[in-house]
Amino acid sequence: MSFYSEEIKKLVEKDNFRQVHNIEEKRGKYLSINGRELLNFSSNDYLNLSTDRKLIDEFLEKYKNSNEFIFSSTSSRLLTGTSSCYKKLEQNLAKLFKKEACLLFNTGYQCNLGVVSSLVNRDDVIFSDKLNHASIIDGMRLSSAQFYRYKHFDYDNLEELLKKHRANYKKAIIISESVFSMDGDIADIKKLVELKKKYDCYLMIDEAHAFGIFGDNLAGISDRDNLLNEVDIITATLGKSLASMGAFCVANKTIIDYLINKANSFIFSTAISSVNVMWSNFLLEEKFKTVKQKAEKLNKLIIEANEFIGNSGETQIVPIIIGENSKTIKIAEELRSKGFYILPVRPPTVPVNTSRLRLSLTADITIEEFKTVIDTVRGYNAI
Repeated sequence: MSFYSEEIKKLVEKDNFRQVHNIEEKRGKYLSINGRELLNFSSNDYLNLSTDRKLIDEFLEKYKNSNEFIFSSTSSRLLTGTSSCYKKLEQNLAKLFKKEACLLFNTGYQCNLGVVSSLVNRDDVIFSDKLNHASIIDGMRLSSAQFYRYKHFDYDNLEELLKKHRANYKKAIIISESVFSMDGDIADIKKLVELKKKYDCYLMIDEAHAFGIFGDNLAGISDRDNLLNEVDIITATLGKSLASMGAFCVANKTIIDYLINKANSFIFSTAISSVNVMWSNFLLEEKFKTVKQKAEKLNKLIIEANEFIGNSGETQIVPIIIGENSKTIKIAEELRSKGFYILPVRPPTVPVNTSRLRLSLTADITIEEFKTVIDTVRGYNAI
């Protein structure tokens, strides 16, 4: 038996084997598998914008005859894979985040990978929350910098590491997500700002799961806490709340110019299509009021949902930690039989023995639907 077959066998034995599901159709808060409609609690389409036919039809009617309405950029941004709509989106995002400049990337993974790996070298150091996304971890590994991972949200541990190691390096970057995707908990950005100033570090915050939901400008937790001017580097994706494609980094012009010249995931990738860039601009400019109304609706649901389960959570991500892989899979299958699409999340996405159901609230889900799911899970003695 080949090495790969043996490894797959081990994954199956540990109830850790993954497959791509055959989703046939998505319609609002529902999706269809094998001709059966399921209420989707596993989506990152937090504002339910991706299948909004009214918005899509309005966009198509207005822009379908534009010279920029094309489905491939055909090359990298540094060659011919760019046009005026790209610059327009970068300017809009920079303004939204109160930064000098912005750079678009193809995905959130490529964005964090390119930013983290290129901003530091062997003379530098990174201090990263232990539960940061794989894209950040891979960026640190790809860089030549030393890195230390502090215990999740343990800012005393972070300061211990800063005291011990910061003075040994030239540049230092503290990196954290704002909303963590598996637990839905929120970093203390104010504390991180305090530490970055005290120890002369840059601060990078990934707002992927907060952009489009929180803050007066929907620019995430840094916006909500009035700290945009204190965070040096912010990354986020356009593929979740904004229901588009791509990601971005906002910072001062010097950092963005540096990334244009040093970030391999930007330099050597065919750019996202201009039609996606136009769609993002459409939502941020012309339909921002609609986007904000959806965000307000979601925030109301977040409050009601967390009150119902007696949770102190403040975000749209509601984890139900089961523990064992097999039990988590079984409950997910039972929920699907009752019409709810909730995927089991297992290692290595989460630590061993913390397999969970990750409930993802979206703007069009009702509190009654959420309560039905929670009551069903309680029936399995999982809460």
